[in-house]
Amino acid sequence: MTAATLTLSREMEDYLETIASLIRSAGEARVTDIAERLSVRKPSVTLALRSLAEKGLVHYQPYAQPTLTEQGQTIAKRIQHRHDVLKRFLTDVLLLRDELAESNACRLEHAVDKEVLDHLASFMDFVQRCPRGGAKWIRSYEYFCEPAEEPEKCERCMELALDDLHHSPASPADQE
Repeated sequence: MTAATLTLSREMEDYLETIASLIRSAGEARVTDIAERLSVRKPSVTLALRSLAEKGLVHYQPYAQPTLTEQGQTIAKRIQHRHDVLKRFLTDVLLLRDELAESNACRLEHAVDKEVLDHLASFMDFVQRCPRGGAKWIRSYEYFCEPAEEPEKCERCMELALDDLHHSPASPADQE
């Protein structure tokens, strides 16, 4: 079975993501560390590792540290990417606290379709690169969330946008 056709439970995805994370940060993924990170008991980790080994996603032998197969690495990278995109959206666009964004990204990453995540990642890139988007646009959202009268918020935002327009250097198109 290829990485594209293999279906894994949320728990199995969490194991792959945790193993990859531990290997990145500590150079190895010990059963004890996996159990601690996932808040499970060591026998549960052993069962999961056996199951992942049967699927060809980890190399595992009793009393040895598990490693990811090439297919396991591919899936772990995909899971991490989903997590990163969601967390980035929650922190950079919705302006949530890091801890809240992290815990929700963990839950969302298993529930959101790949197509939705691809569009979300493109949206994030657009917001951060578009001259009409970027940090000012996101900060306008932050301002919008502050308690006040809605029309006053919109009027203030419009004033700031017009001020920026009048004080920005002329664009190359304006100089022609």
